[in-house]
Amino acid sequence: MSNRRTSRRATLLAVAATLLAGTALALPTPAVALPIPNPTGEAAVAVANDLQQQLGEDRTAGSYLDSSGRPVVTITHAADAQRVQSAGAVPRLVTRSAAQLAAATAELDRRAAVPGTAWAVDPLTDQVVVSADSTVRGAALDRLTRTADGLGSAVRLEQVPGVFSTRVGGGDAIYGGGYRCSLGFNVRSTNSGTYYFLTAGHCGNIASAWYASESMTDPTGSTTSSTFPDHDYALVQYTDGSVPASAVDLYDGTTRAINTAANPSVGQTVSRSGSTSHVHSGIVTGLNTTVHYAQGTVRGLIKTTVCAEEGDSGGSLFAGHTALGLTSGGNGNCTLGGTTFFQPVTAALAAYGVGLV
Repeated sequence: MSNRRTSRRATLLAVAATLLAGTALALPTPAVALPIPNPTGEAAVAVANDLQQQLGEDRTAGSYLDSSGRPVVTITHAADAQRVQSAGAVPRLVTRSAAQLAAATAELDRRAAVPGTAWAVDPLTDQVVVSADSTVRGAALDRLTRTADGLGSAVRLEQVPGVFSTRVGGGDAIYGGGYRCSLGFNVRSTNSGTYYFLTAGHCGNIASAWYASESMTDPTGSTTSSTFPDHDYALVQYTDGSVPASAVDLYDGTTRAINTAANPSVGQTVSRSGSTSHVHSGIVTGLNTTVHYAQGTVRGLIKTTVCAEEGDSGGSLFAGHTALGLTSGGNGNCTLGGTTFFQPVTAALAAYGVGLV
């Protein structure tokens, strides 16, 4: 009897083991945890910009790169977090959307557009940052303050030293109309194949003929189109029939080849080349910035911490081998620092129907 029980027990254990083995095999195999991509540099900018466009103005307040270079995308709906993470970005929940911040910006445009002011959305704080230079005083400052206060926490007002102004010159020097400006990037018409270069529109407004030296004995090109204010870009046709591929002067005896154009991201490290202060770097702090210069209002600019000085306008803003912008204006200098604004190069390329050489 004992042997029979032992045999039966062994049989039952064997069957149970078989069933358990079968059950384990029948269960779904756990998914392997794939690493989330961690894009950096230009790839991070592309991820952030793509996600921002996909989400739309009602579901994001913008994007930026954090201190480690990771793309961060703000979201107004928690349900979008997984989508952002799956693309390799960090989601951050905010209370105001890009559409709401755009409404605040429109109110500033209507009520507080005084010279010496600038505003741009800061996705890090989910606010519109309003900057007032040292010329904004008295009734103008009161008007600006009342408007900002009326918009509540959506707006942050700050006063900055110096004066927001256009700056003449930059990159490799070009001369015209008694001024020094800068060549931005070499381009070519996508239709005719004609060669041009881009510079700032406030430079294009002051001269029709440009030269490579201050003596104005070596013609470089002629202005064919110039837009300032509203935008700040100009197109100059080369005197010679062809030019070298686009490159930026690094002022150390070398140049940096430029082979593509793109829009930057807030938090991205960028560099500027100018004929006065040469090459300096900084961080993008705002996009689609409105600046009220004394000479007129310009919209859609890139706001940065890159310094600039008199003689740096029209120069090249770049990151790696990518063209980003043309120096427009700002305040401060390269001793104390300051804010500099840039015309996005993508807007200039589209407006003139040209591409980088």
